[in-house]
Amino acid sequence: MAAVHESVLDGIGGTPLFRLARLGADSAAPIYAKAEFLNIGGSVKDRAALSMILAAERDGLLKPGGTIIEATSGNTGIGLTIVGRQRGYRVIVGVSDKSSAEKSDILRAYGAEVVHATTSVPQEDPQHLFNLVRRLEEEIPGAWLANQYDNLANPDAHVRTTGPEIWEQTEGRITHFVAGVGTGGTVTGTGSYLKEASGGAVRVVGADPESSMYGGGDGSPWYVESIGHFLHPETVEDRWPQAYRSEVVDAFERIPDRESLLTARRLAREEGILAGPSSGTAVAAALRVARELGPEDLVVVLLPDSGRSYLSKVHSDAWMRQWGFLEEEGESLRGLLDGGRLVAVDAGATVGEALEALRDAPGGLAPVVLARASRPFGVAAAEVVGSVERAELAAALTDGSAKPGDPLGDPVGGALLGPALPTVGVGQSPAEARAALGEARPGVAVLVDGRVAAVLPRAALAVG
Repeated sequence: MAAVHESVLDGIGGTPLFRLARLGADSAAPIYAKAEFLNIGGSVKDRAALSMILAAERDGLLKPGGTIIEATSGNTGIGLTIVGRQRGYRVIVGVSDKSSAEKSDILRAYGAEVVHATTSVPQEDPQHLFNLVRRLEEEIPGAWLANQYDNLANPDAHVRTTGPEIWEQTEGRITHFVAGVGTGGTVTGTGSYLKEASGGAVRVVGADPESSMYGGGDGSPWYVESIGHFLHPETVEDRWPQAYRSEVVDAFERIPDRESLLTARRLAREEGILAGPSSGTAVAAALRVARELGPEDLVVVLLPDSGRSYLSKVHSDAWMRQWGFLEEEGESLRGLLDGGRLVAVDAGATVGEALEALRDAPGGLAPVVLARASRPFGVAAAEVVGSVERAELAAALTDGSAKPGDPLGDPVGGALLGPALPTVGVGQSPAEARAALGEARPGVAVLVDGRVAAVLPRAALAVG
């Protein structure tokens, strides 16, 4: 008989395990998925939201008639809104500009006031999402900032609920726990409980985007929402969440974006589980882990949220092709990349340095990137701030309107910068690339896995 609850809040937690029989068919060790997308708000963050609000009430930080404020990629805000509105609070949610549109729509449906801000600037920038919500907390009487990244009631929720559930569901047979790391609350709380319950036998594996700093990446942008640690190149002080305890994680599996996204799509097609991209990251990591194990082992992987929040992204063929993650049979731009060479110019370069770099650029054209053009994982599309042409730089030096030592970013050099080039995915056709060019653009940037793989000038696309 199904459970009967007096409130939706009583239905948070208690999510089932599903064996990934098809995706894990090649592994001797069974893999079970903890279906956190079946929480009332659609994600694991419902647990943390309830825990943080109850703790704030106990500590006198949140009082009747108060306002809950949070910065989020979406899921924590949804959980806070459901719990907060049930308990009579106003809820204001600051949402990252990188988040799917569906999440903002869901937040409004539950009664949240939504404001958008960027996370693509240094942490010290007043326009950064975190600084926006801090100002709101200061300005609104009775406001409480949940601050999931540093709120210890976040991991505590998983010490009390998620960890014990997994231990009981597997009858203590779990040997490996795999989860993504965002705020760190889920992996820290669940992992620490499982380690204690097993006498230290359970191994905790963090699933991380390849370029995330948690697992040792360069901190450049990636395309899986809600996990990883990004570092803007101009950030002065890199702060890690207090909710995250690195000693709980025994190892990391670093998963490229394409592997994460395609695995999420396989979950839906092969296992009947419509989950988000971070679930793809976690399952890809779990598959790697399980391949090295035997039948006496048991892997549990946590699936954080539902794919219904990403129908316009990972579960959209058009979006996957647009960002270079999906290549189908037929006409594409892959053949035009052969023998090409990407030349990227740092936004901090001088006019002379840029001109020298452009000597080897196809068509004398290059994207201008925010910084760290030589990052190991290449130039992320999100870090391209403009474009530059060899002919225009040479003409400016010849007529004296610019000097070799002028920075590209100053008023003089800045006038030589063009807007960012239109982008097309490698799986798109030459006709689509020509359409993106329009009548005036000098070339297109071709994306492979969300990163600029080449710049194709008009001539390369046979455009007059």
